[in-house]
Amino acid sequence: MSDVMQERAASVPLAAAPRRIVYRTRGHKHGPVTRLMSPSDLGEVLKPFVFLDLFDAEPVAFSGFGMHPHSGIATLTLMLQGETNYEDTTGRSGVLPERGVEWMQAGGGVWHTGGPAKDSRMRGFQLWVALPPALENAPAYSTYLGPDEVPSAGPARVLLGRHGDVESPIAAPSPMNYLAVTLQDGERWRYQAPVGHQVAWLALSRGALRAGGESVSAGELVVFERSQQVIELQARGAAEFVLGSAALHPHPLVLGNYSVHTSEEALRMGEAEIRRLGTELRAQQRLR
Repeated sequence: MSDVMQERAASVPLAAAPRRIVYRTRGHKHGPVTRLMSPSDLGEVLKPFVFLDLFDAEPVAFSGFGMHPHSGIATLTLMLQGETNYEDTTGRSGVLPERGVEWMQAGGGVWHTGGPAKDSRMRGFQLWVALPPALENAPAYSTYLGPDEVPSAGPARVLLGRHGDVESPIAAPSPMNYLAVTLQDGERWRYQAPVGHQVAWLALSRGALRAGGESVSAGELVVFERSQQVIELQARGAAEFVLGSAALHPHPLVLGNYSVHTSEEALRMGEAEIRRLGTELRAQQRLR
């Protein structure tokens, strides 16, 4: 990412209204998955949000993610369409239904897997959140929410944090909101981020929007300026998107293959636990 883009994202205009878009991307497509953000690029600007995949797969072309590890992060998977099997090394397994949410706080190390549960299209987002030092090597845990367990405030489903009078049942690891929003054609919606949430972005999976006086189309992720200005949106056709806002993660991103930590020492601890769990999985013949 260019220095110019980072300077624009870091600007804090005093009078601009509504909050402006300062960067946009369509990411990189890998088969049925579009990587809109990763820790080595846009994640440096939007941390604690460090990774976002938009997936859209037919079962004939996608058998699943396979058992794989993480440490130092939490992942949130939102199913927009279809169902997925899940299994993780905290002992949880089952089926995540359409509009369900998986929260996997990897902490010091975890392995998990998922794949189509039915012979139908599977569509959704997977987000990675960088954890603060107090949690990045803590024991892993997972939470799975059905559609009726995710609270709503108007057109927004509150996946993390608090919006209006509604709070997610998932405890966010640091000050942040993550919302899944559906707007009808012509519908207007305003989002006022909490004080201190200078990081803000949205990713549109369907439809089109007017945002900050600009057009946003399906498949785009847009970054808003760092300010406390309101985000004003209007749908052009039915629109479906996720929106994140947060206080900036004040730690470096130290990267492993499947891990993001705040220091080299924390990364070594996480990767050691991943190796230990992998040895157990191979002994159980759950991993090749």
